Amino acid sequence: MNVQENKITKLCSFYVSDWHLVTMLLPYLNRKINEQAKIATILEKSIKENVITLVEKLNLKNKDKMVNLNWEQAGKGENVFRHVADEKEEIIIINGTKEFIEAKNKRLEQYWKTHHIRQNVKIINCYEALALEGEISSILDEHDKILNTSGEKEITEIFQDYQKNYAPETKAVVGLE
Repeated sequence: MNVQENKITKLCSFYVSDWHLVTMLLPYLNRKINEQAKIATILEKSIKENVITLVEKLNLKNKDKMVNLNWEQAGKGENVFRHVADEKEEIIIINGTKEFIEAKNKRLEQYWKTHHIRQNVKIINCYEALALEGEISSILDEHDKILNTSGEKEITEIFQDYQKNYAPETKAVVGLE
């Protein structure tokens, strides 16, 4: 049997309100549900009411599946994908303060290493833009792509002048004297 290493793709997303976050996520997740992706959430606070309200107003094929995702405030996220992945894409949405998001990412990575889980997963870290106080560049450095209202994009498609400050293989600072 060929054992596959973890392939974690990290996306970041920036929003200005819970409504903006839900408006951005739902069409993307609707497409992913159509593709049979597995989706989990780790949320610092509930956005369920926003999801229910918006799902009722949108013409989405997967309304029930969308509403039934865990949009409530989540615990520690230990139950997120405790199995060896199959061929389906797995997506984890993490939303909260920068500190909350960093802690949950670290916890997931530690769990996968400790339990020798091999899977391909896409982590979407959702940040409230107004709370970042100039930290967007450092957040972009830690991510592979960005998710916005038009879908999954390369970071340079959205931030044309952006240049990654870290080498992707080592995350070491490059070009600083």
